[in-house]
Parts: sequence; C-alpha cells; structure tokens
Amino acid sequence: MPARELAAKRYAQAAFDLAKSMGTVDQWADDLGLTAVVMGDPEINGLLGSTRMPQPAKHRLLEQTLIGVSPLALNFANLLVSKGRSEIIGHVLEEYQRLLEEEKGIAHAVVTTAVPLSDEDRAAVTQKLSDITGQQVSVNTKVNPDIIGGLVARIGDTLIDGSVRSRLESLRRNLVSG
Repeated sequence: MPARELAAKRYAQAAFDLAKSMGTVDQWADDLGLTAVVMGDPEINGLLGSTRMPQPAKHRLLEQTLIGVSPLALNFANLLVSKGRSEIIGHVLEEYQRLLEEEKGIAHAVVTTAVPLSDEDRAAVTQKLSDITGQQVSVNTKVNPDIIGGLVARIGDTLIDGSVRSRLESLRRNLVSG
C-alpha cells in the first residue's frame, strides 16, 4: 500500500475515532466533505502546498474558506496542512466514509452481469446479497458479456462467482481430470 494511502487511513481512523467518541460521525463526514472540496481546489491547494506562504497565512485561508465546519474539523485541516499532507484529504474522506458505512452496517457490492439488470432484477440481487451478508448492501453494476450469463458479485474481499463461464470452466476441468 502506498505511503499516501496508509497515511490517509491513519488520519481517517483518528478522525473517525474522535467523531465516534463525541457522537458526531455524520457531522464529521459533512465537514470532511467540505474540507475535501475546498482543499481539492487547484488554486487553494497550490497555496496550501506553497513553501512561500507562511503557516499562519495558510491557517487564515482555511478559516476563511471552511466556514461552518466544526472547530475540531478546522484543526484537523490545519494539521494536514502543517504536516504537508493537504493533498491526501480526498483519500482521508474516502476512508472515513468507508469506516462510517462499516459502522452503519452498509456494504458495497460490485455486481457484474452479461446483460444489464432490470430494476426488478437489481432489487432481487440487492436483497439476496443483503441476506447473505447480513448487512444493507449498496449495489453497483457492470456489464461484461464475457461471463456469458449469471453474475459475479464482489463485496469487499469476498467474491461470489455464479457466472456461466466459471461453471463451464469447472465442468471442463472435471471432464479433463476425471
């Protein structure tokens, strides 16, 4: 894992732990979202990353642009800037949202099918995956005609392969070895 992603995970975990202890996980998600938009602006990011701009001026810039965020979230943004890590805020936000969804029991699935799913089929797949995982599942679909039929679902590190292609491959292996 690249150092930037690892650092983003640590910062996100620290922010999440603090927000959870204070009961403000949703507010922090909103604050980090606004912070990511502001710090992701190329002009602002250039100023925050500049060695010519003194730290106090960078902190004032954040105070003026991050209007409405909690004082702790503003301190968090200032910490990232002070440590020269303002460019990882997008990764911090992604990881924070992953932690928040995990806390709320929401899992994300990528479902690949040979043909696009109807709304009814998508709802049935979502329900079945929710039953399997015991979590609320958010489904993103992809189409790949190479799987021939059926579906392949990936939820985190778990792969559920119910494709016709994999069944044919298994049958072929059994016929060759048997």
